Amino acid sequence: MGGLSIWHWLIVLVIVVLVFGTKRLGNVGKDLGEAVKGFKKGMQDDDKPSAQLPDESRRDTTSTSQRDDSTSDNERTPR
Repeated sequence: MGGLSIWHWLIVLVIVVLVFGTKRLGNVGKDLGEAVKGFKKGMQDDDKPSAQLPDESRRDTTSTSQRDDSTSDNERTPR
């Protein structure tokens, strides 16, 4: 008695179609499909980040403090 039957869902569907129209509902469906495709593509891209990471031996050996000092020297120089 507490659940919704198929007739309740059909009435809700008819009301939604009458309120929003079939064109707008079609656009919503298309946008939702594109969002799902983009999400799946993003998830596939996240599976492959190890191939894109730089090699540890190629990292810059300059320490962070040395970089910060050179930056602050540039900022102190008047233009």
